[in-house]
Amino acid sequence: MLFSGSGEKYTVTAEFQNASQLVKGNQVMVGGVPSGSVDEIKLGDDGHALVTMTVGEEFVPLPRGTTATIRMGSLSSVAGRNVELTLPPSSDSAEEIESGGTMGTSETVSAVDLDQIFNTLDTETVEDFKRVITGFRDSYEGVTKQANRGFKYANPFLSTGRRVFDELTRDTRAFESLIVDTAKLSGALAERRSDISALVSNASGALGAIGRQRAALASAINQLPDFMRQANTTFVNLRATLDDLEPLVEATGPVADRLGPFFRLFRQVAADSVPTIRDLSTIVRRPGKANDLIELTRLQVPLAKVAVGSGAPNCGADPMTGFDAAADGNFRQGALGESTCALKNSLPALSHLRAYTPELVGWFDGFSTSGAVDASGGLGRIAGTFNVFTFSDSGLVSLVDLITGNSLDLGGALQGITDIAGFETGNHARCPGTNERDPGDGSTPFTDGGTLNCDPSQVPTGP
Repeated sequence: MLFSGSGEKYTVTAEFQNASQLVKGNQVMVGGVPSGSVDEIKLGDDGHALVTMTVGEEFVPLPRGTTATIRMGSLSSVAGRNVELTLPPSSDSAEEIESGGTMGTSETVSAVDLDQIFNTLDTETVEDFKRVITGFRDSYEGVTKQANRGFKYANPFLSTGRRVFDELTRDTRAFESLIVDTAKLSGALAERRSDISALVSNASGALGAIGRQRAALASAINQLPDFMRQANTTFVNLRATLDDLEPLVEATGPVADRLGPFFRLFRQVAADSVPTIRDLSTIVRRPGKANDLIELTRLQVPLAKVAVGSGAPNCGADPMTGFDAAADGNFRQGALGESTCALKNSLPALSHLRAYTPELVGWFDGFSTSGAVDASGGLGRIAGTFNVFTFSDSGLVSLVDLITGNSLDLGGALQGITDIAGFETGNHARCPGTNERDPGDGSTPFTDGGTLNCDPSQVPTGP
């Protein structure tokens, strides 16, 4: 073990700041396993300790980057020291330390004895530390038997812990990988600390809700044995069901492979939908009044009552209100019923006005163009319509008297004004298209076959 394949020892000299009470023959450890010994210790020119040691052939040659550390195996032994070699991660390009080579102080770590630590403390701190030790002594005074019994039970724990740490240090590379992976896991968890905080908060709320239901939980636990006995038969029958499902599972194997890309996309969609679902949850229920979907749904009932009312639409006695006092003195049909009655009651008026659409369009068009153009030039036809009114409250002169010249003593100045200006009165029922002269086909005025309530003889004067 201590010889290479050529039969020669592989030795290396490590330069330590101090030998830390190493002696010739102390073990050299690699990963907690003995793999060599200290051959020689001497003093260097600069006062450093030069420790020459032999390393087993399974670890030679040592790669550059190996660290040599002096360890204390036990405080009870003055010379209970060993040299532990920590190998770097394997690499094909790493430089090798040839047999007889040297490891500098940057590659070695000396042990620190307990008295060196105490020598760094001032007198006041040392006195305080003595009082701490005295306090421990006083605390165990009178209970030493109980303490010894407790320490006896601590022995298995300590020995088991030693074996655990031996296993951890047996494969340093695997242990290093474990630490690196743990660091990566901690970093990933730190990046999602808000989600983890929400998870802990929600878990706390869920467990708190369960804790507040202690009575129900106790009742459920009491009923659990009977439930399990009844479920036992179900579980037994489930075995046969699982046997029947086995062909289905085998048949879906190829399909499951094809579903892999779909589920990867679905996982991303599910992650992206989290904000949407969170906003939807806020829309459905939100603290406060009249601000969420649940309260809006509750308002649908009174809204339906207002819209529908207490019965079918009744467009009877009063078409303006839809109120039928004879049926029910307190009856009011809903908004939809009122709209139905309004549409039904407006049909006659709309039917009558529909025939006058050309007049309405012509009135709109008359603001931009008036009359027509023929070979003689432009032609415009103007007709005025006036209401019957008086010029004063005394009623001395009315519009009719002014137009016709009746009952006027104006020296005959306005006598015969009707013949001169073509004024007429009483034209209250003109038909659609009256302002247009009949082209000879009887299309004007329009009477819709005599169904319109109008007088076709009321036409404008003039050619």
